[in-house]
Amino acid sequence: MKAAVFHAPNQPLTIEDVEIDNPGPREVLVRTSVAGLCHSDLHFIEGKYPTPVPIVLGHESSGIVEKVGRDVTYVKPGDHVITCLSVFCGHCEFCLTGHMSICQNPEVKMLPGKAKRLRWKGEHLNQFTNLSSFAEQMLVHEHAVVKITPDMPMDLAALIGCGVITGYGAAVHTAKVEPGSTVAVVGCGGIGLAAVNGAKIAGAARVIAIDKDPAKLDLARAFGATEGVIAGEDTAKKIMEMTQGGVHYSFECIGLKQTTELCFQMLRPGGTATIIGMIPVGTKIELHGPDFLRERRIQGSMMGSNRFRIDMPRLIEFFQQGRLPLSQLVSGRLKLSQINEGFAALQKGGVARNVIVFDQ
Repeated sequence: MKAAVFHAPNQPLTIEDVEIDNPGPREVLVRTSVAGLCHSDLHFIEGKYPTPVPIVLGHESSGIVEKVGRDVTYVKPGDHVITCLSVFCGHCEFCLTGHMSICQNPEVKMLPGKAKRLRWKGEHLNQFTNLSSFAEQMLVHEHAVVKITPDMPMDLAALIGCGVITGYGAAVHTAKVEPGSTVAVVGCGGIGLAAVNGAKIAGAARVIAIDKDPAKLDLARAFGATEGVIAGEDTAKKIMEMTQGGVHYSFECIGLKQTTELCFQMLRPGGTATIIGMIPVGTKIELHGPDFLRERRIQGSMMGSNRFRIDMPRLIEFFQQGRLPLSQLVSGRLKLSQINEGFAALQKGGVARNVIVFDQ
């Protein structure tokens, strides 16, 4: 099969002929339909996060089941699925207490370099987040997929696999946005737009979108933002004035030190800042200690604290009801051979999500 192989930070991905195993027990072979180009992949390409190389990146995808291994009961060949890096075991402490997105069981969520499913030039090729969707096929645990209806467009379904579930889940599950509350979302890329939409679905009275790009603020309004603010040095002051004391909930959707601190600064007493973006390794966040005395909180969110086999079908229903404008998230559809151009566009900015569409 063809796959995009990542060799070293700040080097272009190369399209290579790669071998993939047949499915073993509890494993599923998926023919990749669409893979999204996510900022998380870009963090690894830029060297902000370490990973064993060579490796096939990609983690936001949809596809069709081709083969299943022994003991697989959830899917069969021909099923349409969305993948998710939140592979769960179903029986550890995290899973049994409803925190499946942070399951750590190495039986299903193998550590970097441990999965032995891919080969290139006869040598081991690393699998990214137990998925590696920048390839024509994926070999995954059955607990890494969710079945979807065949009438769901595959390019839009892929977006649900990471960006949409992460932003939506951060608002609905991690922060538990309450009806009538005021929300601020910093960064209106794919994840930020999903957080805006999640806050709207949760019943927030005001959803303030914050970004440097006016076009993204216009897009945020289509996802449910009630107001838009151009980011600048006085953003925190502006939000405090607009809300007469700060927001109940803020969401950081970029992964920067300054925007993380901004999210905490714009909280009202008792407010909660949820950090979704991947902050580079080694970055330290500075907060004003006395602000905690007014019960302001800051927390992280992993993949929107999702229960993806429940959440993703619900998100498809929201799309079909017209409550989730997924079509507006797709900035461009590319071939696998254009993957480096897609990431260059992501670095430049101004796109919500480019997707790789594979020939079926």
